Amino acid sequence: MPESQSLPFDCLCAGIIVADHVCEPVDHLPAPGELILTRRMDLTIGGCASNVAVDLVRLGLSAALVGKVGDDVFGRHINEALSASGVDCRHLGVARQCDTAGTLIINCRGQDRRFIHSIGANGRFTGAEVTDSMIAAAKVLYLGGYLLCESMMADEVARAFRTAREAGVPTLLDVVIPGPGDYLPRLKAVLPWTDYFFPNDDEARTITGLSDPRAQAEAFLDAGARAVIITCGSRGALVETREGLWQAGTHSVEFVDGTGSGDAFAAGWISGLRRGADLLDCLRYGSASGAQCVTAMGATTGVFSARALEAFVAANPLAIERIR
Repeated sequence: MPESQSLPFDCLCAGIIVADHVCEPVDHLPAPGELILTRRMDLTIGGCASNVAVDLVRLGLSAALVGKVGDDVFGRHINEALSASGVDCRHLGVARQCDTAGTLIINCRGQDRRFIHSIGANGRFTGAEVTDSMIAAAKVLYLGGYLLCESMMADEVARAFRTAREAGVPTLLDVVIPGPGDYLPRLKAVLPWTDYFFPNDDEARTITGLSDPRAQAEAFLDAGARAVIITCGSRGALVETREGLWQAGTHSVEFVDGTGSGDAFAAGWISGLRRGADLLDCLRYGSASGAQCVTAMGATTGVFSARALEAFVAANPLAIERIR
């Protein structure tokens, strides 16, 4: 279908797309030269944009994906898997003579997961691929994996977010930090057009140099974001706007694999937006979706259906404290 004939969809998910290689948790990391066994190792959909798109479809919403895969077996697998999941892939580009981005995810019991990543075709994504007509067809614009690749240009992302803001389309920004660096200049170009900013506390610490999530949130608000949502793992989430500051707890669930939990949180938040929920109900949907994600192996396999999410939220009240 030509882009000009695109039907409206709930969310345009832009950004990084990854082939994840994830193992079932092992008891310990192997010593040099040691071979250990895991009961299962899967090739799964990964990357912020693709994870959120799949999660949204499971939550009963329509999602279109814009990004790049390589012209290799992993790119073909991801394209097929996304299409089979119900994601609109007509804007999914193929980077010729380039590998699909890949992440090796090592799960060790009692420890946070470890990642080894190859940027691959995501290094060809600039943000210019997000066109005005795509934004016009969307009800929400989400961009995930910003800051991972230098190719994702601040001016292009800012242009897309500004276009969305002017069209009344809410904008959500998520980041991936590959290591220490000076990321604030690239963020300051985009945050004034960002309605909801979703870093975790480790990412926020790297960006701002501040260890207190409240101070981190203040810094991002000062840079222009309308709302800042800082996820803090087992310590819940902090939400701050100019109108208030809230601290949320967590849900007690059986932890299997944390991969994709932040993306599931974002998808739950978006589902709340599309259902007309207020800020705190979006927080409830996001927290529930993120909690359910960690109960299964893989970034998207454990995510709720819309009905299951509603039932979980109703049956499991989330502790939320208003701080100011």
